[in-house]
Amino acid sequence: MSLNARLEPVLYLFAGLFGVAGVALAALAAHGGGVANLAASASAMCLAHAPALLALALGNTRLRTAWLAGLLMIAGTLLFAGDLVTLRFSGSGLFPYAAPTGGWAMMLGWLAIAAGAVLRVRT
Repeated sequence: MSLNARLEPVLYLFAGLFGVAGVALAALAAHGGGVANLAASASAMCLAHAPALLALALGNTRLRTAWLAGLLMIAGTLLFAGDLVTLRFSGSGLFPYAAPTGGWAMMLGWLAIAAGAVLRVRT
């Protein structure tokens, strides 16, 4: 069994979790007051990467780099959104540079998808 196939359930899991988190954070941003921009930014990243993870899970047999892209996007979204949500509720982030590290991981995930266009799966 390929690494892509073994990671498929994880991609589905995080697609669903990021989807629900994105909607909840959007509601918090709209109705929660306080520093709404933090929740709105976290919501946007969750909602952007939930369908990307779903697409990676569905297309894992056609994209050799799906496992790498998925792991980078999961880690990046958790760091980025987690840092903003932690900052929103506790006043301090996860650790210094957690959000930028997450942002870089998400961007590298998208580049892994682009690399998959070159590293084609033989059919």
